[in-house]
Amino acid sequence: MMKRWVGVKIGVLLVIGALLALPGSAQAADDGIYRQLNLFGDVLERIRSDYVEEVNDPELIEAAIGGMLRSLDPHSSYMPPKAYNDMREQIKGEFGGLGIEVTMENGVVKVVSPIDDTPAARAGLQAGDYITHLDDTPVMGMTLSDAVKKMRGPVNSEIRLTVVRRGLEKPLEVKVVRDVIRVRSVRSRLEGDMVYVRITSFTGQTNSGLEAAMAKHKAELGNRFKGVVLDLRNNPGGALDQAISVSDAFLDQGEIVSTRGRRSEETRRYNAKTGDLADGLLIAVLINGGSASASEIVAGALQDHQRAIVIGTKSFGKGSVQSIIPLQGHGAIRLTTARYYTPSGTSIQAKGIEPDILVEQVRVEKAQHSQRRSEADLPQHLEAEEKTDASEKAVDNGDQEKAEKPRDFQLNYALDLLRGMALLKR
Repeated sequence: MMKRWVGVKIGVLLVIGALLALPGSAQAADDGIYRQLNLFGDVLERIRSDYVEEVNDPELIEAAIGGMLRSLDPHSSYMPPKAYNDMREQIKGEFGGLGIEVTMENGVVKVVSPIDDTPAARAGLQAGDYITHLDDTPVMGMTLSDAVKKMRGPVNSEIRLTVVRRGLEKPLEVKVVRDVIRVRSVRSRLEGDMVYVRITSFTGQTNSGLEAAMAKHKAELGNRFKGVVLDLRNNPGGALDQAISVSDAFLDQGEIVSTRGRRSEETRRYNAKTGDLADGLLIAVLINGGSASASEIVAGALQDHQRAIVIGTKSFGKGSVQSIIPLQGHGAIRLTTARYYTPSGTSIQAKGIEPDILVEQVRVEKAQHSQRRSEADLPQHLEAEEKTDASEKAVDNGDQEKAEKPRDFQLNYALDLLRGMALLKR
């Protein structure tokens, strides 16, 4: 038993020592850190010997590492081997699950954004929703990795989410059927003489998808090509290099973004190369509260260079860079290693990008008739005569269909604005 404990303690010190030796960590720790490590070992020994049930040593160590990283910021975390593999699949653009990008806030899971055409999006989950229970299991007390692990599962299996949404008095219960999530990060279409491009996330294929979409639609329009609407709403971010490439696609020169770590020598600046997929024509960028991280880099770069008009609502405000650091045989850690700054030198961390033109997304909803009395509610009212006019029924059905099909006011505003500006330039 003693040999086993000595082995565990040595393993703990090796793991924590390895973390201390990672790039960006202090190389020469003072005596106080070793006293704290002894305290950690004493607490672990007491748990192993006196806890009411036998404990799992590796799970305790992983929990301790996870707690250490969680104490830093919401985006630093420990990823066990399976979670690390899942993350690498996600970067490739295909993974299993519900199809939501999430973070941890106030002890519960917060939806950064649902991914288009996934079970989560079809179930009606929205950016800003808080998930408090997973199949009646409270999220409070879970790590983000634990919550994500529970949300993933076999294809076609169902999970019930308890969702708290701003503006609603009672929590919602949402049933979602898991599926294989294949992320097609770039979607596009023609909107008259404008090219509409929606980027849902920044994966390894985003920039090539953007280039293909622009080439196709520019060929279709020919000399009728008037501008581009770049839709980054509910885009939770992704690969930094792809955000830089997308920004570069619409800029001829100048800084795109800079990243700054603890030491001045870690500062890196990324600059645009010659070439503009929009041929210098007008660009509108759509953002909202679900636009985070890499999407904020693109919006900030195009806004600071006055290359695009940013329309919508304030973005999420995630201005930090996470590095994935593998631990040999022990998964990896996601560690916040730098902040990023827009070309003007502005950090949007916890502030977000303010749009040039604030446009709320108006929703058309059915009137709540239950809160208003009508003739039919009065006691002893005369009964209504039967209506048999087919044309009246057809009009009613048409009105109902029109009301149930919401318009995208932000997109329409951007298109109208670009067309008006194009006329003025002529």
